[in-house]
Amino acid sequence: MQLRSRRRRGRIVVAGLAVALAAAGCGSSAGGAPSTADATLVVYTGQAGDYQINFNPFSPTTIDGPGTIFEPLFFFNMARTGEPVPRLGTAYSWNDDGTVLTVTLRDNATWTDGTRFTAKDVVFTLDMVKKNSTINGTGYDGTAKAVDEHTVEIAFDEPAYSQGPQVLGRIWMVPEHVWSTIADPANDVIAEPMGTGPFMLEEFKGQAFTLKANPTYWDGEPAVKRVRYVALSGNQAGADALAAGTIDWQTGPVPDIKNVERNYPGYKAISVPLMQIALFTCSNADLGCTGHQTDPAVRKAIYYGMNRTQLNALAFEDTASPISPGFALVDRDAQYLSDGLADKVAPMEPDVAKATALLEGAGFAKGGDGVYAKNGKPLAFNVLVPAGWTDYITALDTMGQQLQAIGVKLTTQQVSWNEWSAARGTGKYEMLIDSLYQGPAADPYYMYSYFFSTATTAKVGETANPGYGRVSDPVIDGALAELEKLDLADVEGRRPHFAAIQERVADLMPYIPVLTGGTTSEYNAAKFTGWPTEDDLYAFPAVWQRPDHSQIFKSLRPAGSP
Repeated sequence: MQLRSRRRRGRIVVAGLAVALAAAGCGSSAGGAPSTADATLVVYTGQAGDYQINFNPFSPTTIDGPGTIFEPLFFFNMARTGEPVPRLGTAYSWNDDGTVLTVTLRDNATWTDGTRFTAKDVVFTLDMVKKNSTINGTGYDGTAKAVDEHTVEIAFDEPAYSQGPQVLGRIWMVPEHVWSTIADPANDVIAEPMGTGPFMLEEFKGQAFTLKANPTYWDGEPAVKRVRYVALSGNQAGADALAAGTIDWQTGPVPDIKNVERNYPGYKAISVPLMQIALFTCSNADLGCTGHQTDPAVRKAIYYGMNRTQLNALAFEDTASPISPGFALVDRDAQYLSDGLADKVAPMEPDVAKATALLEGAGFAKGGDGVYAKNGKPLAFNVLVPAGWTDYITALDTMGQQLQAIGVKLTTQQVSWNEWSAARGTGKYEMLIDSLYQGPAADPYYMYSYFFSTATTAKVGETANPGYGRVSDPVIDGALAELEKLDLADVEGRRPHFAAIQERVADLMPYIPVLTGGTTSEYNAAKFTGWPTEDDLYAFPAVWQRPDHSQIFKSLRPAGSP
């Protein structure tokens, strides 16, 4: 599964890009006006540098596939509450005690080689995920059986209501007749993906790859005939491509974000606060993490040393919003925000006295250079960030200046996305900047189960997915287990378990809260219609968010088409 922080970023000018894309028939004319009969959607995910082929939907480094090629059973909208949209499933129900989930499958879906999709494929996929912890990013532990060709029963040892949206919405169905021959499903890059989805791979090159509409798709061939993913060099390159009209959708910052329609004629922008920006730390010495960042006092000192008002203004054009140290979303999850938190919301201004008191209480002493140290090792950290993620780079550079006041040295270390992603997965880092993403339903349980559960982490050197902070805590695990048994509608029953998680998370602070990011996308409204809006937020509008992006691809129509 993953939505793994797919917030790719970058920077550089795109000199010859407009010519190259126009020659390939993939661009729109300058200013965003649509090309004649052009049904190719050109997207930029923030990929800086060549793509490395990987269409394995379960891999943390997949470049695409979930939702577009490989479908879930249902689409759950994490941005808004509401009924899930059928994909490969048509209906589902729980038994009275929440231990058996029955799913009805559609009878008109086929794999792109013409083989019929059946319940056997679902059972095979679920069994494979359960047997391979590396690809089991949802913590699935059920037992599936095919009742008939179009009905699956999934049994759990205990009530498992919270697993429902994950099993139904975040496990990507794969064909048994192909994947049963794959020796290592966790690491195979699936260079020739076969799915049931609305798109299929047409061409792969390092600088760009293209998905084409699936002509036999069960829901009809999409109106968008091609989706072309281009690799640029970052945020500035994306802004330049928007100005040239050579990309149709990107998720990332542009200068003067409030005036996109004036600065980029034909384009519109939308910003949705959902992803929680944090300094990820390899936090757990018991799992092999080393360095001063394994001390909670250090992490809390950094938390109090930030000037979030300044960070928001300088790095995020004031599009970000407050964040809770317990990581419940301040607005969406207000009913679950714990009263037991010392700070319900992270302070927007720094508290230098509190930060330095934490460090000195933990045995650190300030050296002659103004940097605290302990056992001869200074509080100096390199923080990894992909080259070209200009907003995050600005945030880190600003933090580096801010934290001098509390005697902490923070140095921004720009690396390739591949290097950053590998370090994050294996735990071979001290700190990096990233975002915690939400789950399939508009509920905080899923984010906690992804990033704070023992089930999703691993020892340093092994791949975590996506428990990158190496959190393993019995209080959190116990509360997650209790939440799993409760119906999502049982607000009162769930509240004390969420409080236990939030208070423990704030105490451990393995991910140091920065701000809730206002995820902003710029899209070509002159070339395509059907984009999500604030009034009709039918999917989370981020080009890197899977499977939401596929739901948007399915909904778009070339401007002027029926």
